Amino acid sequence: MPITLKELADFCGARIEGGDLSAIIHSAAEITSAHHGQVTQLTNSRYTRHIKGSTASACIIAEGFVVEDVPDNMALLICADPEISFIKAVELLHPARNYTRQIAPQAVLDAAVSLGNQLYIGPYAVIGENSRIDDGSEIHAGAYIGKNVKIGKNCRIYPYAVIYDDVVIGNNVIIHSGAIIGADGFGYKFRNNEHVKVPQVGNVVIEDNVEIGANTCIDRGALGSTLIGAGSKIDNLVQIGHNNKVGKNVIMCGLTGVSGSCNIEDYAILAGSSGIADHVTIGRGAVVMARSGVAGDVKAGTQVFGSPAKDKKTAYKEQIALSKLPALLKRVKMLEEKIQLLEKDI
Repeated sequence: MPITLKELADFCGARIEGGDLSAIIHSAAEITSAHHGQVTQLTNSRYTRHIKGSTASACIIAEGFVVEDVPDNMALLICADPEISFIKAVELLHPARNYTRQIAPQAVLDAAVSLGNQLYIGPYAVIGENSRIDDGSEIHAGAYIGKNVKIGKNCRIYPYAVIYDDVVIGNNVIIHSGAIIGADGFGYKFRNNEHVKVPQVGNVVIEDNVEIGANTCIDRGALGSTLIGAGSKIDNLVQIGHNNKVGKNVIMCGLTGVSGSCNIEDYAILAGSSGIADHVTIGRGAVVMARSGVAGDVKAGTQVFGSPAKDKKTAYKEQIALSKLPALLKRVKMLEEKIQLLEKDI
């Protein structure tokens, strides 16, 4: 959606320095690739070197951020929070696709489905008995919604996502393609040389403003609910086992795996490829760093690293010590040889 530089600045709450106020901005791009007619952002001093040769028409920066060698063709849009201003610019210049509110004739809906207003239900989407879809939600092509599912307002379920029976989803939830919500938890008892399946008869409850990435799996509770708290964001390829309680505004990065019956408290961050053993509590605001393996509780506000995970500073010291081990062994060997020579002399 092309707009003038001044319109963009007003929309983002930015002050203009230099440039042509009537210049047309048609899209956004990264600082390393932006060209004429595009707006970019600069929030890290490591990237200031890209300014000098840039042909971008505008660059969003923070108040007090010093930039040298700004090209004559580039306007600086100066604001209090450049990251949020750039997000606003991207949303304005690259609006999300709007789907005509309709129910495709190829969609398969049970007679007992309850539907709100202004819905989009794509071709070959399936919605089961006694399920309810509230106002403004989108069920895209090929998505499967089981029985007794409740989906709130303004949700978006992307193609080929699968939502099993009895799942409850709040408002403004996004579930990406390939995600599976409410499959059986992984529960077995070993008896008589075989694995006996434990019935999984609970459900999954997803609160408002949650986003779930592609190919992520969230298992239903064995008896109660697996809960995903409001505002939490879950990346692609994440596994969340049965009966987990995930708090509000939690971040889970790609390839994270959480075993059953864990409690991930509000604002915690699980970085990429982290693994959490069962019945573990990750405290409020705690950070589990990438590729860490957590076998015990993590206190609120702490940062842990390694496998088994421990306090970040301790883990880093151990890593440094290990890096010095070859030189230390070499030195020990030399000392042993000197001792042997002294013993011979004696």
